[in-house]
Amino acid sequence: MQTMDFVLILLAIVVTWRLLCLRYQRTHIALLGRHLASLQLERHMETLTQGYTRAIHEKDEARQLQVLDTFAPTERAVATQIQSLADAMQQENTQATRMGVLPFCVPHIEQFLPASTRDFRTLLHIHAAGLRRVVDNKDCWTPKDRAYHLSAELYLFQHSCHWFCKSRAVADARLMLRHQVQHQKALEAVSAETRAAYLRWLQNGDAQ
Repeated sequence: MQTMDFVLILLAIVVTWRLLCLRYQRTHIALLGRHLASLQLERHMETLTQGYTRAIHEKDEARQLQVLDTFAPTERAVATQIQSLADAMQQENTQATRMGVLPFCVPHIEQFLPASTRDFRTLLHIHAAGLRRVVDNKDCWTPKDRAYHLSAELYLFQHSCHWFCKSRAVADARLMLRHQVQHQKALEAVSAETRAAYLRWLQNGDAQ
């Protein structure tokens, strides 16, 4: 009987914890969704990631460059819209934009363990600056290399959004499921400036 009581209590704790996580995650999803509603980021990102894959598989180099060149307007739109998202999210209060660095979701961690959280607003500005740098080709990459690095910037940005909405572990899993890319590989493939700023944010909080 005591064993059965223990199992029931444990089950109740697990169910309660899960419900708290879902409710907490819904607030983050709603917050980000409200700012994304007026943008077309998801559609633009899908166009670029699928288009880059198609271009890279072109055997003729001239044709490859031609295909890559057609994405210039979409690239500029993505960079502009991510900057708009970062600016809009800056108006939200700090408590609403904190995200836990632990692999799993801990509801309201920003209230009782703030040292284990980071500010999503700062991360968005890192992504916005990184996308703009690659779109403007500040590092003078070849079109193919530029597409490779820009894809990584987009993957990392998408990972951050999933992390904010769900958890770090879920973001890792979704990145692998959707793009067959590990988080570490995406981080290694972004520009050196994005990677350095991202690691400072992760290690030191809100440092950019």
